Amino acid sequence: MQIQTKISTIYECSLERSFKTPMLCDVTKVHTGYGLMPRITHCTDDEHWGQPGSTKKAYAAKSLTQAGGYASLDKVLERIDNKYWKIEVSDFQAWMLGFYKFEGEWETTAINENKTRIDYTYTMYFKGMLWYPFCWLFTKLFWRTYMRRVLENVKQLAYSEERYMYE
Repeated sequence: MQIQTKISTIYECSLERSFKTPMLCDVTKVHTGYGLMPRITHCTDDEHWGQPGSTKKAYAAKSLTQAGGYASLDKVLERIDNKYWKIEVSDFQAWMLGFYKFEGEWETTAINENKTRIDYTYTMYFKGMLWYPFCWLFTKLFWRTYMRRVLENVKQLAYSEERYMYE
């Protein structure tokens, strides 16, 4: 079973910065923690990150829901330069309300030279109809708020023109 949520915004920077920043930047500056979600501390096994099929292991700080340490596996499912990313987050090391994977999509559309529309979508996959009300609430309330924070963090990095960790 799955539940999807989507938010959109405008970035006032180049299409290339809007496209590359969320996936190729220092993820610790994007996933800074919020509520029950711990911050990401670092990643390993990321030598080819950014290319379709590549993976990286994400590590999280200790929190109410995480013991700290290895948290999940990220995988690039699809990349269309300056247009679209699709990633999968799986192999969760903490109990996640019956969720077994997330798929994130980041779509960029140029409006003009320094203005880009971002469509950010997350699909949350879970097992068991019993979990549906909890998963729906988590996805539509908590995760949607978390996504807004991520969008703002990515925007600040894109505007600062900070160098990418991956190319």
